[in-house]
Amino acid sequence: MDFSLTPDQQNIRDTILKHCQQFSPEYWLQHDHDGVFPQEFFRSMVEGGWLGMAMPSEYGGSGLGITEAAVMMQAVAESGAGMSGASSIHIPVFSVQPVVLFGNEQQKKRILPRVVGGEDRVCFAVTEPNAGLNTTEIKTRAEKREGGYLVNGEKIWISTAQVSNKMLLLARTTPLEQVKKKTEGLSLFYTDLDRAKVEVRLIHKMGRHAVDSNMLFINDLFVPEEDRIGEEGQGFKILLHGLNPERVLVAAEAIGIGRAAIFRAARYARERIVFGRPIGMNQGIQHPLAKCWAQLEAANLMVMKAATLFDKGQECGVEANTGKYLAGEFAFEACHTAMLTLGGMGYAQEYHIERLLREVLIPRTAPVSPHMILNFLAEKVLELPKSY
Repeated sequence: MDFSLTPDQQNIRDTILKHCQQFSPEYWLQHDHDGVFPQEFFRSMVEGGWLGMAMPSEYGGSGLGITEAAVMMQAVAESGAGMSGASSIHIPVFSVQPVVLFGNEQQKKRILPRVVGGEDRVCFAVTEPNAGLNTTEIKTRAEKREGGYLVNGEKIWISTAQVSNKMLLLARTTPLEQVKKKTEGLSLFYTDLDRAKVEVRLIHKMGRHAVDSNMLFINDLFVPEEDRIGEEGQGFKILLHGLNPERVLVAAEAIGIGRAAIFRAARYARERIVFGRPIGMNQGIQHPLAKCWAQLEAANLMVMKAATLFDKGQECGVEANTGKYLAGEFAFEACHTAMLTLGGMGYAQEYHIERLLREVLIPRTAPVSPHMILNFLAEKVLELPKSY
C-alpha cells in the first residue's frame, strides 16, 4: 500500500504547476471579468499534448490513466486557475472516453486525434431542464430516418457550447413507454454542433464566467448513423462508464482549488501584522486553516484511491462518489475559511479568494449534488432502503 505519487506522476504535477505560472491570477481574474474563454491557456495545453493524457497513444494520446489525469487537473486548479482553467480542458480530457471504450475503429481514428489536437472542441450534452439527475426521463428524441436520426429537444448546463463545434449527445431513440427498463432506449451520439439547427443560449451565472454554460434548443438536427457511439438503445450503459472518472476529476479539481485558497490565506496570515504581531500567530487563525489542510489531504487520498481502482478496471463507484463528496465539502470550507482569514480583503477581488469561493461551488454541486451522493452511499454501503 503506497500513498505517494510515482516519479512520473510527480513529474506531471511539477511540470503542470510550472507551466501554469505563465498564467497569473490576474489573467484568470480578467477572463472572469470579461467572460472570454481562455484561448491562450487552452492552446498552450494543446501544444503541450496535455489534452490527450488519458487517450490511447495510437490516436495521439499519452496512453496514461485517470489517475494521471486527476493529478494534472488538480495541479491546474491548484495553480490559481481554479475552475476557469480546469473547465476549459476538462471535457476533452474525459468526455470522449465513451468513444475510446465503445467507438469502432473508424470512429476512433476520425474523432480522437482531432480532440487531442484541439481541432475539434466538444461539449457534453446530456442534462435537460425537466430531468436533472433523472437521466432516464430525458425528453430529447432521436427519431430514425434513412441514413441516420432526426433530433429534437432541449439541453441545459452545457459547458463550452459557445466555443464547441462537436457535441456528445444523449437522446431517446425508443419512447420510454416502449422499453422494459427505463435505462433502455437511450442512444449516445458524437456529432456536429450545427448552429443552424441548434440554438445555443448563454446562462448568466455566479462564477467561472470565462467558461460558458448554456441551454441548447435542438430543432430537426440530422445526425448520421455513423455518429452513433455503440449500439442503439445502449447509451445509458455507455454513459455510466464515464460517470466515475468524471467524479474523480471534478473532486481532484475541487481539492486543487481548496489548496490554492488555504495557501493564499496562510501567506496572508504570515504577512498581516495586527497589534504588533502576524495574525498567523493566533490559534483562532491557525487552527481553522490547519483543519482545512488536513481535510483536503484526507479527501485527496480517497480521490486517488478511486482513480487507482478505475485504472485497474475494478469497481470504484463508492470510492469515486465518496471522494467527490469529501472534496466538494472540504474545498468549500477551505475557501470560506480563507475568506474569513483575510477578513474584509477576502471579499476584495484583487486577493482572488472570492473568485475561488465562487468557483468551488461548482464541484460542490455538480455533476451530482452532495445529497444524492449520500443517498447513494446509504443504499450501497449501509444497505438502507433506496430513498428516491
